[in-house]
Amino acid sequence: MAITLHAMSGSPFTWKVHLALEHKQLPHEVRWLSVEGGDLRAAQFAVLNPRKQAPVLTDGSVSVYESEAIMRYLEAAYPAPTLFPGDLAAKALAFRLVAEFDHYFASSMEDLVLEILFKPDPAQRSKDKIESATQKLRGELEHFERELRGDFLAGALSAADFSLYPGVMLALRIEKRLPSLDISGMLGPRLSAWMKRIEALPYYDRTYPPHWRAK
Repeated sequence: MAITLHAMSGSPFTWKVHLALEHKQLPHEVRWLSVEGGDLRAAQFAVLNPRKQAPVLTDGSVSVYESEAIMRYLEAAYPAPTLFPGDLAAKALAFRLVAEFDHYFASSMEDLVLEILFKPDPAQRSKDKIESATQKLRGELEHFERELRGDFLAGALSAADFSLYPGVMLALRIEKRLPSLDISGMLGPRLSAWMKRIEALPYYDRTYPPHWRAK
């Protein structure tokens, strides 16, 4: 069956699925969607995902949306190499860390995305929302700094790493728009070293958001 990832460049949820596909060494096609071009609003895309959000993965007759559901599907359909290595305790840890990224880390950045990435005019931004979101993000980075076990979050390379890394990169992307946030200064030594290990993965470069390369 042919696997297609319907993707949005720069989305941490798209990126983590892309990393998972590469980790599992699954042949796949990436179809990059244009927000400005209206791809997410197109009727044919709504058939794949009525919520009109990326990513969506199609695998033959199977269509899955929501990044965590996609990763669970990939693990069930193509068990090796696994996204959740180790014994049951290690798997449970990876499950928990993935959920924490989705429910806490990602939500901590929502106002930063809205206020900074979607409002290029600084006069339109809410300083209070930016300050509150920055403090939440700081707390999340401190939390994951403490959680890091060995070379990777759950011990061995897992879905937890593929979830967190794109989120941290998006935060650093936001910092480029507003350097005073000093998000890079919030990264502890363990997370900083961990990021270099992710970037050293042989398939990392193939997953890097294409529109970030030019900017």
